[in-house]
Order: sequence, then C-alpha cells, then structure tokens
Amino acid sequence: MPEKGHAFAEIQKAATSLGFELAGIVEAGASTTFEQYQDWLTRGYAGEMGYLARPDAVAKRQNPDRILPGARTILVVGQNYHTRPLPEALRDDPSRGIVASYAWGSDYHDVMLPRLRQLAAIAAESSGQPAAYRAYVDTGPLLERELAARAGLGFIGRNTNLIHPRRGSWLFLGAVLLTAEFATDPSPASRGTCGRCTRCLEACPTAAFPRARVLDARRCISYLTIELKGPIPRELRPAMGNRIFGCDICQEVCPWNRRFAQPTAEPAYRAGSDTMAPRLLDLMALDETSFRQGFRDSPIQRAKRRGLLRNVAVALGNWADPVAVPALSRALHDPEPLVRGHVAWALGQIEGQPARQAVVKRMELEGDPWVRQELELALAGPA
Repeated sequence: MPEKGHAFAEIQKAATSLGFELAGIVEAGASTTFEQYQDWLTRGYAGEMGYLARPDAVAKRQNPDRILPGARTILVVGQNYHTRPLPEALRDDPSRGIVASYAWGSDYHDVMLPRLRQLAAIAAESSGQPAAYRAYVDTGPLLERELAARAGLGFIGRNTNLIHPRRGSWLFLGAVLLTAEFATDPSPASRGTCGRCTRCLEACPTAAFPRARVLDARRCISYLTIELKGPIPRELRPAMGNRIFGCDICQEVCPWNRRFAQPTAEPAYRAGSDTMAPRLLDLMALDETSFRQGFRDSPIQRAKRRGLLRNVAVALGNWADPVAVPALSRALHDPEPLVRGHVAWALGQIEGQPARQAVVKRMELEGDPWVRQELELALAGPA
C-alpha cells in the first residue's frame, strides 16, 4: 500500500489538474446510510424513478463490491458549476422560463466523465497494482452524497444537498471505484452544519421536504420538470411558476451559497441569458428538429421535446398573459397529447374570449380522453 498521505496528495494533485476542485478517498465498504435509502424508497418518495428501486440496483447501492467485484477504494470528486446568480431582470420576467443553473452550459456528463477516466488511469498506475475501475457521474448505482461526505467533501444539508463549508453546494459529484487499495484521506471529515437555518425548507414552493434531509421527489420541481414523463399533477402546476427545467430555489436561499459560492473556472458551464432563461413563446414554437439542434449539447435533452413543451405550457399558464394565446392555440394541434393537455390547462388560466374560443374549437377535434378532460376543465376557468 502507498505510504499514508502520499497517495491522497498525489490523487488530489491529479484531480486538481483535471479541473476538480475537491477530491477525497474512501474505502469501498458497505453503505452507512442504506437503511435511510430503503425507507425513502418504501415511502414512495422516488416517484416514477423505478430504476432507483430495481432489486439489483438497490443491492449495488448497499455494497460497491456488487458493482465492481474486488473494489477496495472509491475516489470521490467535486466540480464547481456555479457561474453567477440569475439576474433579477430575468428572474422576475414571467415571459421567460427559468432553467436550473447546472443546465446553463454543456452537459456535465460529457465534461466530467472523460476526466474521471483519466483520473482513474492515473490512480491505477500510481498504485503499482493491477487495477480495474468503474467511473460514474450520477449514472451509477452509488449513493454519491454519502460517499462525498465520508470523503470529507462536505456535509449533507437540510435540503439533501452536499454542502462544502467554503464552497457551498453548487457541485457536480463524480466517483471512481478501484480494485487497487489506497490509504484514505488523512484529514478529518469536512465540518459544517445547517445550524438552526431552515430557509431551504421554507422556500420550497411545492413543500417537497416532509422533514429535514428528506426529499419527496414527487413534489420536487426538478423531478416534475425532468424525471416525470407524464402529466404534472394539476394541484402542483401553479406553484411551479416559470421554472421549466430543474429548480435551484433551495440552493439560492442557502446562506452557505450566498456567502461562499465562487464562479466556476470551467468555461463549459458558462452561459448567456438565452440559456439561463429563454423566452417561453420561442420555446413553444420548437419542432423536433429545432429542439434537437438547439439543445444537442445540453442536459435539457433529457426532458425531450414533449417534456420541455409540457413545462413551458405550465409556465405560460402561470404567466396568464393574453399575448400567449396565439402560440398556445397553435400548440393545441401539437402531435403530442402530453403537450396538448398542458396547453389546454394554460389557456384555462388566461381570461378572455380568444383563449376560451381556442379551447372550444379544439374540443370538436380532440380524440384523446385525457386531453379532452383537460379541455373541459379549462372551460371551467382558472384552477
């Protein structure tokens, strides 16, 4: 085994050279928070994310040896993606759709994964042992935040995010499992707490935290706009405002971020106003080709066109400005029922005869039962 402290210093230096601000090493032992994870699944808080509850995936989260037989070490890294706060002029403009800041630039998987593999190769070589590895950026069956906390990269806040006491929580996490054995980080675990602060819990517009450090994904705007593939529950739509992809509210109000967040040095994560908060009416006009071209390097691809336009329709309904009626009326003929149904809801939030007439006209043509129901409810008036 490499001399205690030497291996960590070498890995940390390599991680820094690859653009990772934080790095740590932990033993690849059994999870220390597995029972909490099981309880979270049992309560249904994962929503429709069935991949999190698959028996094979659950077993792998309990013990990394089931992911990579013979795993001895896990390297954990953090990369800052914060660019700047969303400008007030954009944040307060209801005609724009707010995108979570992690999606302002290039897809972080494409940025981080090749570098993680480089780090794995460096670590394997420095170990002086034949070594196999697996590298993941939130796509593997790992409890990354637990590993990061154990590795000294931060503590778990009340909003369930990993928070570093000198950097905040705007962090992407990556992990490398290695069959080589290293000395773990000789420094103590990162210290910090939320103290008595509950700003994140109080600020969540959909009440997605049943208690501190527990997230009910079914109510989280990030889940609703990205992971949920079907209709957004009607009772949650008004609380979403104009957030169309992900949500940063619980991080925006966090004192650790307000005090310590610094701009990222990674140019791939920087963006302009059209990426941070694009115009809703422009998005509503996207066809499949323009969607793919416009978001080909963006995490927004994950929502697919139908998911993004569903979210945009909800934001337009919350804006409730008659100027959106022509665009929404055209979208009532979208080939996707998921889009048409949410467009119907949006028109129902807008006062005036043009919005109502558009709904009545579509009723004569609509054959999808769920969309017809949304049209009927739209005629009843704002929810």
